[in-house]
Amino acid sequence: MRKKSIVGLVMTIALMAVVGCSGGTAQNHTPEGVDLKPVIYLYPQEDGSEISVSLDYNGDITDLIPEFNAENTWNVTADRDGKITFEGNEYDYLFWEGVPRFEYDFYTGYCVKGEETEGFLREKLAEQGLNESEIDEFLKFWLADMEGNPYNVISFQGKTYNKGARLTVTPEPDNLIRVFMAWYPSDHHIRIMPQILDTPSRDGFTVVEWGGNKVK
Repeated sequence: MRKKSIVGLVMTIALMAVVGCSGGTAQNHTPEGVDLKPVIYLYPQEDGSEISVSLDYNGDITDLIPEFNAENTWNVTADRDGKITFEGNEYDYLFWEGVPRFEYDFYTGYCVKGEETEGFLREKLAEQGLNESEIDEFLKFWLADMEGNPYNVISFQGKTYNKGARLTVTPEPDNLIRVFMAWYPSDHHIRIMPQILDTPSRDGFTVVEWGGNKVK
């Protein structure tokens, strides 16, 4: 389908090569410390809507699909069904990855048994506003590296992520839903204060983003 940039591909391979074991888990194919697959969906109210999406990232961007066509910005058109047109090519979403210069917090979150992770994520992702298709894509990317672990410690990032990866959309959307999961595997249960999540509306022009980071 879409080709990753050479820089992003080389960076990802290098990161994967140096990944070590964490917490005695069974699988470790996800590189650590990388903001992986933040993907941005656009759902305007009218077909052919002209939309500008700018990313101000405190870190090093390693991959973009498609590449920006302005400074830190995608200028695109989008339809109500989410189809994005960028310089004559069609995309389901805008894609980026990077290495942050900031750290994620685990003041609140969840400790979930590996075999219970799928059900947990389906519930919490829906609670945060993702639809069924977006949830399936999220699980397709992350679940294989999580369900075999004894436990997964998960914290959905709000202020920390929004400050470190500022997203500006023009025209301003009625709803901006950003779901970013920081997590790490553990071989034992971790006590953590439960997280309170908000359920947003998806009425009007809605922008949805999801991604994650398997922290070191």
